[in-house]
Amino acid sequence: MDLSLQYFWQQMTESPLLFVAVILTLGVIMVNGWTDAPNAIATCVVTRCMSARAAILMAAVFNFLGVFLMTKVNATVAETITKMVDFGSNSHEAIVAVSAAMFAIVVWATLAWVFGIPTSESHALIAGLTGSAIALHGSFAGVNGGEWVKVLYGIGISVTLGFGFGWLVCKLVTKLFRNAERRKTEPVFRFAQIFGAACMSFMHGAQDGQKFMGVILLCLFLSNGQTPAEVVPPEWLMLVCSLIMGLGTAIGGKKIIKSVGMDMVKLEKYQGFSADIAASASLLLCSIFSLPVSTTHAKTTAIMGVGAVRRIKAINFSVVKEMGLTWVLTFPGCGLIGFLMTKLFMWIF
Repeated sequence: MDLSLQYFWQQMTESPLLFVAVILTLGVIMVNGWTDAPNAIATCVVTRCMSARAAILMAAVFNFLGVFLMTKVNATVAETITKMVDFGSNSHEAIVAVSAAMFAIVVWATLAWVFGIPTSESHALIAGLTGSAIALHGSFAGVNGGEWVKVLYGIGISVTLGFGFGWLVCKLVTKLFRNAERRKTEPVFRFAQIFGAACMSFMHGAQDGQKFMGVILLCLFLSNGQTPAEVVPPEWLMLVCSLIMGLGTAIGGKKIIKSVGMDMVKLEKYQGFSADIAASASLLLCSIFSLPVSTTHAKTTAIMGVGAVRRIKAINFSVVKEMGLTWVLTFPGCGLIGFLMTKLFMWIF
């Protein structure tokens, strides 16, 4: 299939439903930018290594690099999203269902943003698409269990790796610099944390950027009545997704930065560096093994692991409880909204 920008724009102008589906998907990407992407730069900002504006610009650049380079190396995360559900052979109904799923995700994520809770857009995306597919088929026939189980593996692995690597890296850093003067180590960890935040932004693009590109490509295939195939997303699509995500972070990222970087654990520069490196390593391993995971899970559990090195009471468990509850509710909550919106959209359109 032709994936050039010119052809894609032509298809959008000829199909109003495809146009709506793509616009809603871009809306979800923007919401991801203000609710999920700030996790990558939260620790860097709250430890005063970078200003929020500079960190957001850096995040936009490295999100794009993550999308671009990791897609060239391994595009299977995007492919997993396109194969996770089956929207049938009726292109009209399929596009309506995808549009309903994207609308459901925007509603769910916006509610989470209002309350300052960094919900997982990855899980909202999966839940919304699944709820829509169930509504379309009237059963679980449209859900690909083989691809869905990767999500369950990813939840357990990302949480375990995030916390474990966070504790391990912070413990190692603490031992290596236990005799160093705090004043002399400050500049070292300032630049180290900027590097760590860049790594986190890179891996956020590698994971979340691929997922949303997969949805846009899914829309294009469905609008033409074709079965989703294994394709490498074009460079123009990578750039568009990165820019929209960066815009979202610039608009509403500060609230999530406060929740993750300040409310959960009070961090110093060496701790922020440890959390960023630990979460980046976790996401890299999951990406290599084609597991679609939540960057929010990896980063927040890494911060908890870092906090546990000092003492377990350093973690604000009231914030952790709120986040955990949101994660638990995302699948049934966003899935239900996706189901109901699909029924409504099918009735309207």
